[in-house]
Amino acid sequence: MPRTGTETRIVVFAKAPEPGAVKTRLIPPLDAEGAAALHARLVKCALATARTAAVGTIELACAPDTDHSFFRYCGARYGAALEPQGAGDLGARMLTATRRVLAAGTPVILIGCDCPALTHEHLRAAARALRQGLDAVVAPAEDGGYVLIGLARAHGALFRGIAWGGAQVMADTRRRLDALGWCWSELETLWDVDRPQDYERLIASGMLPPTKR
Repeated sequence: MPRTGTETRIVVFAKAPEPGAVKTRLIPPLDAEGAAALHARLVKCALATARTAAVGTIELACAPDTDHSFFRYCGARYGAALEPQGAGDLGARMLTATRRVLAAGTPVILIGCDCPALTHEHLRAAARALRQGLDAVVAPAEDGGYVLIGLARAHGALFRGIAWGGAQVMADTRRRLDALGWCWSELETLWDVDRPQDYERLIASGMLPPTKR
């Protein structure tokens, strides 16, 4: 059954762009400073895409905390509320964000900042699926993970005991969604930027975000 209300909160998960702490699998071909700069560009790309989607409010889930000047800049530039990711593995942090947003009565879409192929149309499709009454919507990644999960309800089974970063994340998530008996759908499979070959693909694709957005 369609849900009342029109807004969906998009939560973008990001680490502070510190050299040596982000995009380390791209060192080489990039050096630590170049990898951090790329990460910052991808974060801004994700926030710009979320803003263009215009499906509701935007939140930047920050790690290790919200104090970094880059996060303060992003919050002001893109109209994003800043929240700390909190403790635990990625699943624990995603569950915390999901429960916080749902407690306010708003469906939530969680995304990372590694997928410039994710467009505002994908975000709108996810928000539409949730408004139409689905419990969940997921956009798989070519490497076996996912680049987006939208939720209208929360359950720890979706996030606990997952080998994050592994090739079975999406397969495990499908099984768990089915086991919960939820109504859910998938968007098209996309690719993200984690490995040197992904960086080469990014350059060839013309999707490399501009330095300023």
